[in-house]
Amino acid sequence: MTNFGADTPFILLAKITVKEDKVSEYLELADKTDKAVEAAEPGMLHHTFDQDPENPLIFVWSEAYKNDEAFIAHLANPAIGEYLQEHPKLADDFTVEVYGTVGDKCLEVMKGTGVPFKVFQSKLGYSRL
Repeated sequence: MTNFGADTPFILLAKITVKEDKVSEYLELADKTDKAVEAAEPGMLHHTFDQDPENPLIFVWSEAYKNDEAFIAHLANPAIGEYLQEHPKLADDFTVEVYGTVGDKCLEVMKGTGVPFKVFQSKLGYSRL
């Protein structure tokens, strides 16, 4: 069994419901944010913005982090601050689920965002990320 903690990878899914008349603006914001993340965050192993096939207003950020420090670096990226500031103008809902164990420091950083995070702690398994 792997020892899961601050140095192990984890997956984050952020579900967003965009306001009906704001989809194109939100896609522009998401594209700008995605490009900034790719350029500045080597610890972000996977970063996609996916649309629900049944509801065109629902999107999901699918993200895989190398470790807790990669997530903390993500939140320190100025583009993420801009994204979080613009989000309420364009969307009605934002929920985040984390799959994998994170350390106390990372949990505190998550709480500090004001975004609701739900963390599913790993009990067994392995990661090849």
